[in-house]
Amino acid sequence: MKLKVAIIGTNGLPGRYGGWDQLLNHLTINLRDKFSFIVYTSSHDAVKGLKEYNGAQLKIVPLKANGMQSVLYDIVSLIHAAFKYDVLIVLGTSGCIFLPFIRLAGKKIILNPDGAEWKRGKWSKPIKWFLKVSESFGIKYSDVVVSDNKVIQEYIKDTYHKDAELIEYGGDNASPVLLSSKTAGDYGITALNYAFKVCRIEPENNIDLILEAFKDSKVKFILVGNWNFSSYGKNLRAQYANHANLNLLDPIYDQKTLDELRGNCGLYIHGHSVGGTNPSLVEAMNLGLCCVVFDVNYNRETTENSAVYFKTANELKAVVNNYEAGAFDPVIYREKMKEIAKRRYYWSLITEKYASVIAK
Repeated sequence: MKLKVAIIGTNGLPGRYGGWDQLLNHLTINLRDKFSFIVYTSSHDAVKGLKEYNGAQLKIVPLKANGMQSVLYDIVSLIHAAFKYDVLIVLGTSGCIFLPFIRLAGKKIILNPDGAEWKRGKWSKPIKWFLKVSESFGIKYSDVVVSDNKVIQEYIKDTYHKDAELIEYGGDNASPVLLSSKTAGDYGITALNYAFKVCRIEPENNIDLILEAFKDSKVKFILVGNWNFSSYGKNLRAQYANHANLNLLDPIYDQKTLDELRGNCGLYIHGHSVGGTNPSLVEAMNLGLCCVVFDVNYNRETTENSAVYFKTANELKAVVNNYEAGAFDPVIYREKMKEIAKRRYYWSLITEKYASVIAK
């Protein structure tokens, strides 16, 4: 009899948004012969009439998985799962304030807190306080805590005196695609002759710093993101709209086009300053891109101190200028990023680590 494993805290399946979705996809595909998965899915993201995906049963919750409803979405999912399934995998800490009650059901709880969510700049002080409390409840009342980065593992040990299992992310889902003449013409680029970034347009991703560094450069820079989601994004886009080398694109949902733009860039810019092992970074590493990375301990751990780093706009500007002038060899960085990724960031390894934690 297979263990029934519920996955809680994401938008659900089919995955569309990012790292959590890749984790859901690969867990349910790679481990469906070992476990019976049930994935809680927001009605706002569900495909009408779809009850199963990747062999996983979908439980539709009539709430949004993000924003103000996310806490209630997680709590409703937790209560339902606690009475029906053997193991609960909780991704994120929004609803963990309720875990002391869920523990009464006697089910195994595995928590992946996804970095220090309460540190993100977009949250107000009251929300940061709530998220910090919810994080503490989650870590205290989970049977197993999964950390996606050694720095977070150490933070959990130092702050909560609890050991966490280190399980990172895979990135081998990213596929290299040759740059077509159409895509090159549409965006005015040639292979390896431009910089690229895709991310949520949020302050902790240092978008303002990055745009300031590129605004007067001769190197074309393509940045794909949800510009219209916040006043921060709208204001930045308006501020930098007249710089000819900047191409500030709305989200691209055609995976082939996104893979072309990302996979053929000369510099991959990663500005994330909060969190742990970032899925988009390990995907870029698997593609063998020259990663230019914001200098924080999470990112240095992910890249084994072997990427190109920046902390200020002037430092990033110097990197871009040196690249344009041929002052450093990007091939060395590309090869090192790919070597690290092939050794650490592939999904068969990651899902087997989850299988071990689930069955333990």
